[in-house]
Amino acid sequence: MIGRLTGVIAEKSPPQVLVDVNGVGYELDVPMSTFYNLPGIGERTALLTHFVVREDAQQLFGFLTQDERSTFRQLVKISGVGPRTALSILSGLSVAELAGAVSRQESGRLVKVPGIGKKTAERLMLELKGKLGPDLALPTATAATDAQADIVQALLALGYNEREAAAALKALPADVAVSDGIKLALKALNR
Repeated sequence: MIGRLTGVIAEKSPPQVLVDVNGVGYELDVPMSTFYNLPGIGERTALLTHFVVREDAQQLFGFLTQDERSTFRQLVKISGVGPRTALSILSGLSVAELAGAVSRQESGRLVKVPGIGKKTAERLMLELKGKLGPDLALPTATAATDAQADIVQALLALGYNEREAAAALKALPADVAVSDGIKLALKALNR
């Protein structure tokens, strides 16, 4: 029904955002991966959405990328996984991390997400196998060059997650050398 919203961010309070679309405020629940990459209050944004209607509530979920939304939709199709649980999974793991865990059948990664027990994690592994694109499992999918891939790998080795590494990578010049890129990325992450 509602597939996409473009408007101004009026409020941000994790995990919710209020987007003003021509005077109408839409309250959306978003995964933390989307929340951290949203622009500031008063700035324009476009979010892909998923609308859920229940007897007692109508909820709108927002996503910055098509991969996040399609993964969310795959998750809610699984028995025992509702929208809140799917949002929790996408807040705890990036789409690439989830795809990698599923392809390697690492249910332990999912158990670390709040609200996911061992049985649910195993069911997710079984149900999602082959449904998340193989290209999503690559940890350097966002890296355009070998230097950028090396910078991302260095940041991951230092304990940063993929979201933080990708955000730091965006702030770097495209032609930066690996050693300079790591230094600049660490400065950006420590602000």
